[in-house]
Amino acid sequence: MSSDAWFAEAFDAASRHHEAGRAAEAEAGYRDILRRNPDHLGALGEFGRLALQLGQARTAAALLARAVALRPEDPIFRNNLAAAYEHAGRPAEALACHRANIARHPAFAPGFNNLGNALKSLDRVESAIAAYRRAVAVAPGDWLALNNLGSSLHRANRDAEAVAAYRAALALRDDPEIHHGLALALLAQGDFAQGWPEYEWRARTAQHVPGWPRFAQPRWQGEAAAGRILLIHAEQGLGDMLQFCRYVPLVAARGVKIVLWMPDPLVRLLRRLDGVAEVVGLQDPLPAFDLHCPMMSLPLIFGTRLETIPAAVPYLSPWPQDIVPLGAGSSLKVGLAWAGNPYLQADRRRSLSVDDLRPLLDRADVAWYSLQKDKDAPPGMIDPMGRVRDFADTAAVIANLDLVISADTAVAHLAGAMGKPVWLLNRFDAEWRWLRDRDDSPWYPTLRQFRQTTPGDWAGVIARVDAELRRMGAPSSSHWPNGAGCTI
Repeated sequence: MSSDAWFAEAFDAASRHHEAGRAAEAEAGYRDILRRNPDHLGALGEFGRLALQLGQARTAAALLARAVALRPEDPIFRNNLAAAYEHAGRPAEALACHRANIARHPAFAPGFNNLGNALKSLDRVESAIAAYRRAVAVAPGDWLALNNLGSSLHRANRDAEAVAAYRAALALRDDPEIHHGLALALLAQGDFAQGWPEYEWRARTAQHVPGWPRFAQPRWQGEAAAGRILLIHAEQGLGDMLQFCRYVPLVAARGVKIVLWMPDPLVRLLRRLDGVAEVVGLQDPLPAFDLHCPMMSLPLIFGTRLETIPAAVPYLSPWPQDIVPLGAGSSLKVGLAWAGNPYLQADRRRSLSVDDLRPLLDRADVAWYSLQKDKDAPPGMIDPMGRVRDFADTAAVIANLDLVISADTAVAHLAGAMGKPVWLLNRFDAEWRWLRDRDDSPWYPTLRQFRQTTPGDWAGVIARVDAELRRMGAPSSSHWPNGAGCTI
């Protein structure tokens, strides 16, 4: 067999393994080819693509950089190299790579789409929107670019435009991810009539499919089921469960016996919730049940609109025996939670640093209490969290505070559910639940929002909070709601 024939056969075999999902065999084949010819373009490009698929970004970048050096005019090689740079945490190089690709190939629509992705990862959302629009202009049938455009418009708080982009994408492809994006844009505008049905697509998205529970029992859709046992199960974050458990008493009023299947940190607290027969942790064996329902489908079942949100508070409270007084004194007692789960994609935008909080922490007229679990409290802050085991214990701490100030975390939801005054430090691209262009919340009557007016501007938020604290004065002031600071 000639050398050319061997390379052709070896590359064909490795490619077949690759496309069939046999990664180990494909990698062995590509490596064998590159041992014999380090400049084999096909093996460089495809091995680079395989490494990217396997999450080996540094390997992918090295292979694809060699391919680009050998054939700089190839848009696919350069496009994949930019993706490798992004995954390797080299955003500036990814951006330069995309721009070079577009300069050489102005009609290459994936180049504009991926440029938009790179810009969005750098929080340059308006520039990302422009790139996605260019991608759509070059290729009007590119549903992925339209979906990405919708996502960026939503993040820029331009939800009406986002809805239009998502609907255009759906006209080309009926895809769960697009429906889910459309739902978030609709809900952020307060269009619950259209938003809740679209939100049901979340169970079919890549983010949720792996952990979504599957049951043999039928799903409850709100029908009469008096005397039957309904399992309401957790989904998404702890804050989501604290927000939407308000529907449980409404469900119980229909005559069903309710079992909640919840994350362990919520179990003890939710046993205090009206209408609950039993609460079990996610790792515990499930009792027998007849029907099931995801917690966040309850607003759809009850036909919730802005004006019909069940907003009576408190609907959650601590166990009375858990409440421990935090100490006497005339200073305002304020609990502070400044950071969320660092593993969530949006956390770097929603969480604050201790340095961001410094103008508040330097105040001598406030007794600051940390509500931050698993983080050291900064000097001068009282930290009661060492004795906190779960959210029932956190509720017991909050019961003794005059005010809770929190980033968009479960603590804000807990304080709101308890009817405590709570000030939400909210990022510019706030989650849909906080709606747009308002500083209150129809979900929590005692909550005020302090939003970034531009992306990343925590200094402005903290300055407004500081000024408002000075205006409100001591907890005895008539500005504070009755009951602030009392124990239960």
